[in-house]
Amino acid sequence: MVTRTEAAAATRAALVRAASELLDEGGPDAVTLRAVGARAGVSRGAPYGHFRDKAHLLTELAVDAWNSAADEVEQLRADLDATPGARLESALLTLIGVGRRQPHLYALMFSTPADDPEAAEAASRLENQFLTIVADLVGEPDARRFGALVMASAHGIAGLELSGHLAKEKWTVGGEQLVRMLVDAIRPGTGSAGPNG
Repeated sequence: MVTRTEAAAATRAALVRAASELLDEGGPDAVTLRAVGARAGVSRGAPYGHFRDKAHLLTELAVDAWNSAADEVEQLRADLDATPGARLESALLTLIGVGRRQPHLYALMFSTPADDPEAAEAASRLENQFLTIVADLVGEPDARRFGALVMASAHGIAGLELSGHLAKEKWTVGGEQLVRMLVDAIRPGTGSAGPNG
């Protein structure tokens, strides 16, 4: 027999899944509490019992996306057979991959206010995973500044891909190659990104 708590959790999960589908199909404008409830097959008032408003629901989607990416990067960190550079490349491509697969969700992740406590905590979780991988490559003292560089660069690569401005025909380089070049550039001993550079 399903308890009331289990039923509420199942309804909430169905609402979040429906919202994610609507976001993928039409962006944030397509996500209304009424449309989410209809897609999830619940009563018209059900979404309001789980989410204060549309902004609350969209924040939930962003938090879930940050946490999902953090889970993937955490698994990459655990792969001790891979070099630190290879782990960092994979981590950056994980983030860029969200933009490739779900552009509206990716945009939502980076448009959710950074001062929202739940979103900030989820984003920090991913950022901390990245910092650990970066530290494995460049050392702890340089991890934060190089971490900011690689995160900003990954975001730029994703943005250029989404907008169509990273056409391989024009630049003769793709996202994967840019990530590899970036990681090679910060790798100690390359001479291109020294500690005071």
